[in-house]
Amino acid sequence: MPEAFLAACALVLVLEGLLPLIAPRVWREAFTRLTQLSDGQLRFIGLVSIGIGVITLMVIRA
Repeated sequence: MPEAFLAACALVLVLEGLLPLIAPRVWREAFTRLTQLSDGQLRFIGLVSIGIGVITLMVIRA
């Protein structure tokens, strides 16, 4: 179990690093737009992300 968790964290870091590596200007513009969102909008984005992740895990594990 700890190995799977560490592998998942490592994969997140790899995926998070791709956009700044490949297109730093696009990443910077997207990050700037994110900072301008309200707390409620950011919470909704977080909720949707969690939901997609949970559903994906359920499909993979089934």
